[in-house]
Amino acid sequence: MNLFEKEALINEKAVELETASPEEIVRFAADTFPNLTFACSFGAEDVVLVDILQKVSPKTDIFYLDTDFHFKETYETRDLLKQRYPGIPFVEVKPELTPEEQAAQFGDELWKKDANQCCNIRKVAPLTSILSKYEAWITGIRRDQAPTRANAKKIEYDAKFGLVKFNPIASWSNEEVWAYIREHNVIYNPLHDRNYPSIGCEYCTRQVMPGEDPRAGRWSGNEKTECGLHK
Repeated sequence: MNLFEKEALINEKAVELETASPEEIVRFAADTFPNLTFACSFGAEDVVLVDILQKVSPKTDIFYLDTDFHFKETYETRDLLKQRYPGIPFVEVKPELTPEEQAAQFGDELWKKDANQCCNIRKVAPLTSILSKYEAWITGIRRDQAPTRANAKKIEYDAKFGLVKFNPIASWSNEEVWAYIREHNVIYNPLHDRNYPSIGCEYCTRQVMPGEDPRAGRWSGNEKTECGLHK
């Protein structure tokens, strides 16, 4: 399928899939683009999609970006999901630089001095590398998470990474995510129960206080609201 054919298909399906269930979208994605992957962060939205993928398309690749700076609870969630779904490998994608190499080259605690550069090294570059091997990817972004995601479609062309992007639960509310987790007894990161609605790296994520925006805990104290994966 050439780029022109992909764009025509995306434009058509963006309208058609808007009212489709996440299961239907995942099934269409897997049937249409066998060379498909899912980027899992082990947050609430992504564990929902892990469960859906296991039921609808268990052979679809799943990877995660191991920045070396995740909370221990995030790694524990990964391990529990591996036990729950033994057929899923959860492919680890690492940055080129170790934390020690990054500190030697850019100084200690780069995330404090230049959070964008730290994210580029530990997230964006590894993601660019892994996505270059695929034709399409699935994400767990939702429209009401942030203004930068408000216009996300269920299927769109990701110009930044040059492939088709599926957002099966883009229209879901936070309440719908947790209703699915409860109904299907899905394993989730326990930090969500401790006022961490959005979980990233340990050094750049704090608890969210009552009344704050759900993403206020990410890169708190500066204007950064995205790591660069979904722009």
